[in-house]
Amino acid sequence: MDSYFIMMRTFWLLLMSVNFLGCFSVSQENNVVNIGAIFTFSSITGRVSRIAMNAAVHDVNSDPKFLGGRKLALSMHDSNYNGFLSIMGAIQFMTTETAAIIGPQTSEMAHVLSHLANELHVPMLSFTALDPTLSPLQFPYLIQTAPTELFEMTAIADMISYFGYRKITAFFSEDGQSENGIAALEDKLVERRCKISYKATISLEPEGIHDRIRKALIKVSQMESRVIVLHTYSQTGLIVLDEAKSLGMLGKEYVWIATAWLSTVVDSTPVSSQVGRSMQGVLTLRPHTPNSERKSAFSSRWYKISNNDSIGLIPNALYAYDTVWIIADALKRFFDQGGKLSFSSNSRLKSFGGSLNLSALSIFDGGEQLLTSILKCNMTGLTGPINFRPDRSAARPAYDILNIVGSGAKQIGYWSNYSGLSVVPPEKLYARPTNRSSSNQKLHSVVWPGKSESKPRGWTFPKNGRKLRIGVPNRVSFKNFISEDKRLGVVDGYCVEVFVAAVKLLPYAVPYEFVVFGDGHRNPSYDDLVNKIVSHEFDAAVGDISIVTNRTKIVDFTQPYIESGLVILARTRKLRSTAWAFLRPFSPLMWGVTAAFCLIVGAVVWILEHRVNDEFRGSPKKQLMTVLWFSFSTMFLAHRENTVSTLGRLVLIVWLFVVLIITSSYTASLTSIITVQQLTSSITGIESLITSQDHIGYQVGSFVESYLIEELNIAKSRLIPLGSQEEYADALKRGTVTAVVDEQPYVRAFLSKYCGFQIVGQEFTKSSWGFAFSRDSPLALDMSTAILELSESGELEKINDKFLNNKYCGSQSSQLEPSVQLHIQSFSGLFLICGVACFLAVLAYFCSIVRKFSQHDSQASESSHRSGSLSQRMQKFLSFVDEKEEVAKNRLKRKRMEMFSRTNGKQNGASISGSNRNEIDYFL
Repeated sequence: MDSYFIMMRTFWLLLMSVNFLGCFSVSQENNVVNIGAIFTFSSITGRVSRIAMNAAVHDVNSDPKFLGGRKLALSMHDSNYNGFLSIMGAIQFMTTETAAIIGPQTSEMAHVLSHLANELHVPMLSFTALDPTLSPLQFPYLIQTAPTELFEMTAIADMISYFGYRKITAFFSEDGQSENGIAALEDKLVERRCKISYKATISLEPEGIHDRIRKALIKVSQMESRVIVLHTYSQTGLIVLDEAKSLGMLGKEYVWIATAWLSTVVDSTPVSSQVGRSMQGVLTLRPHTPNSERKSAFSSRWYKISNNDSIGLIPNALYAYDTVWIIADALKRFFDQGGKLSFSSNSRLKSFGGSLNLSALSIFDGGEQLLTSILKCNMTGLTGPINFRPDRSAARPAYDILNIVGSGAKQIGYWSNYSGLSVVPPEKLYARPTNRSSSNQKLHSVVWPGKSESKPRGWTFPKNGRKLRIGVPNRVSFKNFISEDKRLGVVDGYCVEVFVAAVKLLPYAVPYEFVVFGDGHRNPSYDDLVNKIVSHEFDAAVGDISIVTNRTKIVDFTQPYIESGLVILARTRKLRSTAWAFLRPFSPLMWGVTAAFCLIVGAVVWILEHRVNDEFRGSPKKQLMTVLWFSFSTMFLAHRENTVSTLGRLVLIVWLFVVLIITSSYTASLTSIITVQQLTSSITGIESLITSQDHIGYQVGSFVESYLIEELNIAKSRLIPLGSQEEYADALKRGTVTAVVDEQPYVRAFLSKYCGFQIVGQEFTKSSWGFAFSRDSPLALDMSTAILELSESGELEKINDKFLNNKYCGSQSSQLEPSVQLHIQSFSGLFLICGVACFLAVLAYFCSIVRKFSQHDSQASESSHRSGSLSQRMQKFLSFVDEKEEVAKNRLKRKRMEMFSRTNGKQNGASISGSNRNEIDYFL
């Protein structure tokens, strides 16, 4: 119903009513605080609320000091399911200096009366008008003292997601509260990738309600979804379940979830056997109230205070009791802060003359202060801790999840806004870190409708007589994958065979028909085929359909049934043997680096051995020949020269290890080249294909064209469309294209018929084929399970062998073997080790020779009493390095003997005294 007309009609009703009610205004005594309540007291909620509110007022007034000698006076107005009477009651309270109002019972009336409360500053507290659209910004004087339906709908959405359902049917009343609640549910379902596939509404007009509900249920039974969320009032809800029972809609294939109205019915009154049979297996929710001593005590006195009424204690009774105490607690703070219950006339209403007594509607002067006190409430009631968040929502909303079994309800778990679904009471989880992961969501087992313990599938094929329309591509090439036999009018091929085998494994029958897509002259566009599902021309698509990103955004795919990454197909030629075949094992750079290291190692060994090894001495020509001979003879372990220095032997050991690895690798590579038939291609992989600037072929209708252009940035002018295997072979032989990029199954099928071609390089994308269904289709999940069963049983492999020939033309392999030529990268580590060893050895040798020269030069200077210039010293150093170490020592020995001879008065060596001989021996 249009809210504008509701407000206008209400406004005029208020104007007419005030004229009659103004005469009933009474002044409030100082020791009495008036509060009002508006409910339908013949309803379950009204009955329990009356009892609980009276008990709460009695408990408050039993302590005279609580309100400073004041007492609460509760006035109740019965709206009797009538909106007009609700308005009349509110106006009556507004004219009798009422400090706060509990109610109204429905959200529709809350929308209306909240405007009056805003104008007159009278707080309204409701635990039943829980419409999530009742915003505190628009209605600041309305306080919802129980969790809003937003949390209840969040709990239902979590349950639906937990059980794995993706589509539901919403069955609800044609009123604002129900409609807004379902809107909130829809938003929460979308967050969980679920949706409401069909909405059925119920008019609340009593006349003919059974017939209207029955017709609505028949329409629901024809829909795909079998998960039904029932959001209405208790009287209407029971009629819906009774009619559903008579239509067979409470059987094993259905899932029913009722909002909290059903738990209210079950908990409050004994259920007859007939009513009980109509709700078996239904899931429902109940506002969670933690156990406490106060709650247990109140439950014990419930039978007494209910005046032997047979109605049971339900959460609404607890919220009614707590709501009175919220008002009392706020009034206590209000009076403690010096607040006074005073009312004044509204100056804006004085302009209305005539017989309308609008002055009777007075403004509560302390209304804003009392509202602030209410919102600061921080106490523990029968329903648990009571406080309001900044947005006025409940601090810790939670629900019990119930399963109707037998004559009662079995609790299967809890839901809380803190931790989601659990089998542990929420108050025990508040002390733990929050964990909303899917693995942490748990519920106990459910007895579903039909007394089944197996979870219903939750959907079925719509009962409208239409078969599923399965689109299949009308291929003109590679027909072994999928093709149409026009003579027999059937579709056959590998993909169809897999689909049919998977359908046979489903636990239910699937009515379907294949619809050919394409003109039969060229392969159709597979993107267009997938888009036909989005436009609902097809319900699904079966064929060699690649699962790629842009398609997964608009449809759902099944589990892949074959891998299909992209590969490169190229023409190959035999690599002929030549006189220079022995050079192929190494790349040119490898040969050059190896030769360079031979010379380097030879030079290093010569440096290290020259002063101490006669085999590395002689004329310059002889030494050069020795270096060259030693350098290359080590490659064959044929060197004759011995090494005597420690550093030389160390370098030679490292080099011989490198030589061992190089010669072994060369031998293996050369053997392979000589004995194995070698094929080659100008293209070695995707990188060389991209940089070659040559033309590239692709299959018509495939996603390969867009992939090469968008992902690999290959110019469209380089791409040549090819429509058949024959065109592949012809284009490659003629050189129209250098290579063809296609999915691996097609290329392998091509290689089974055509010789002289091979796959070049490695598979450069990972992809696969699957069957496409519309988004959130439950059939996609079941088909995925069936495909896995085919794979595990080996049936899928048998279908592969039947349709896909994995043998290749002649004796060739499908994959071009990688080149056996060895490159420098394979041996860079070895050359690095050898180079470092040579460098360190030369560095150590240089340091040693400099030290020895310094000692030699200083002793020579002492004997001659003179030192030369820098150039002379450099010449001496080079001579010292080139000189054999034994000769240098002997020469130094002679000089020392001559020095000591001159010191002792030209005595010859034979007459030297014992003491001088000892000195000579010291220097020698």
